[in-house]
Amino acid sequence: MGLSEIVFSGGKAMAPEQRKTTYTAAEVAVLEETILKQKAEIDELKRKLEHMNEVFANAQRARFGQSSEQKNYVLGKDQLSLFNEAESSQDHKAEEPNPNTIFVEAHERKKKRSQTEMLNNLPEEEVLLEIPEGQLVCGKCGGKMKPIGKKFLRHEMQIVPKQIKLLAYYAVTYACDSCEKDTGLAHIVSVKPPIPLMKHSLASPSTVAYIMTQKYVDGLPLARQEKIWAREGVSLSRATMANWVIQCSEVWLKPLYRHMKQELLTHSVIHADETVVQILKEDGKPATSESRMWLYASAALLRHQVRLFEYQPDRSGKRPESFLKGFEGALVTDGYAGYNQVQKVTHCGCWAHARRKWREAMPDGATVKTSKAAIGFRYCNQLFAEERKCVLYKPEYRKEYRQGKELPLLEEYFAWLNTVHPEKGSKLEEAVRYSINQKQQLCAFLDKVEVPISNNLAENAIRPFTLGRKNWLFCDTPKGAKASAIVYSLVESAKANGIEPFAYLQHVLVQLPYLGKSPSHEELETLMPWAPDIQQEYKMPNSDAYELSLIHI
Repeated sequence: MGLSEIVFSGGKAMAPEQRKTTYTAAEVAVLEETILKQKAEIDELKRKLEHMNEVFANAQRARFGQSSEQKNYVLGKDQLSLFNEAESSQDHKAEEPNPNTIFVEAHERKKKRSQTEMLNNLPEEEVLLEIPEGQLVCGKCGGKMKPIGKKFLRHEMQIVPKQIKLLAYYAVTYACDSCEKDTGLAHIVSVKPPIPLMKHSLASPSTVAYIMTQKYVDGLPLARQEKIWAREGVSLSRATMANWVIQCSEVWLKPLYRHMKQELLTHSVIHADETVVQILKEDGKPATSESRMWLYASAALLRHQVRLFEYQPDRSGKRPESFLKGFEGALVTDGYAGYNQVQKVTHCGCWAHARRKWREAMPDGATVKTSKAAIGFRYCNQLFAEERKCVLYKPEYRKEYRQGKELPLLEEYFAWLNTVHPEKGSKLEEAVRYSINQKQQLCAFLDKVEVPISNNLAENAIRPFTLGRKNWLFCDTPKGAKASAIVYSLVESAKANGIEPFAYLQHVLVQLPYLGKSPSHEELETLMPWAPDIQQEYKMPNSDAYELSLIHI
């Protein structure tokens, strides 16, 4: 008897002649119940297996860091890994594009800047390579040789170390000879001295701007700057530098900060995010406790780009509620519940966070056939692909595009979510719960063409602070943290508007003392990084590329 001729009943093999041909209703019910139980057991085992794969993947990520992110989590012809796009897309045999123009899906991109164009903004000094006068003798006839021209050989960049000067101000005094002849008393006039940045201090606008740029743009802590100054032969303590930064921020830069806030609250869309900052000396809190640095930013491609940082001792939702008082536009966030306290706004979610939840739930090597997390990840990527097409359209057509292309995709996505039954406490459950709980916020962008589908802009805007924090680690006092928030706001707003931050800080520190401690709205407007004179004078050479990078999809 072959294996194909054997059937099983109750765990025992039966020959064909032993098969039961009829079953009672009770027996059928028992068999159906057994099948259902076995199916449920199989489904449960699948969920547990997926959960264990997830736990193992997370353990691997925790042990080996970013190495796990170097793999493609979802395989497919049109599926690129989110975090290793350059490497995964590399093809050494790919045809080189036309150097004049690169066409990218419905729009034209400017050609890449040549080396000559990039160096145009550098001052050029000509170096003549000449034969010494005594050696200008012809090797054939012995006659004297003369120059007849010159030939270009190459360019080199030369670094000239910074020069530190001690400016000694003297006011020239003038006397009137005529008055002295007529009356015997000379009329004496003295030049009015420039207003100092800080009284009885060596601090100058350039020095303070340099220290601020070094710390808040280049991430050099004051302790490290102290050593650099010492190598230059200047004894400048970190305490002195901290005092300069705090005092200039409090006295001169705060009015600019307040003016930028007024501008931001008039915008239709604001991005928000927050991150941890540690304060060593804060009343009522241990040095190990966590405070927060909040970030509020303009939406991409607005003419006036604003980046505002605000220090607060906690993560309470009353912080954004207070800061955004009077704002009634769209607020784009990462889904943190504290933002719900902000009233009279349209709360918009972040699909980048939704996608990240799915990625975190995927085991290494997962595909749409083996992992529900991979399916969710694919849905998110499809939405981002459609949005990249959408932003190429004029604003008046984007709503129609979203309703026609993206709305059906979202409906399919949320319907699929109802079929996913993840293991409790798993990363998969976290991913499912995030999208379901945030459904209203995640879909809010459909009717608002100016709202992006992610909060990536805020995350990128706050990154300079988080990178700097790795170097300076903490703030000593709340006063220092508030000063840092003001300076970060100015330099990041300057960068977002294409303005060189050091030049901008130096300019405003020169001008503000002449405006007094309460400058007018009109006076402050002339010092904004989007002001025409500022744009003309301090525009960064590569600002166009930076402004394009503000589009974070």
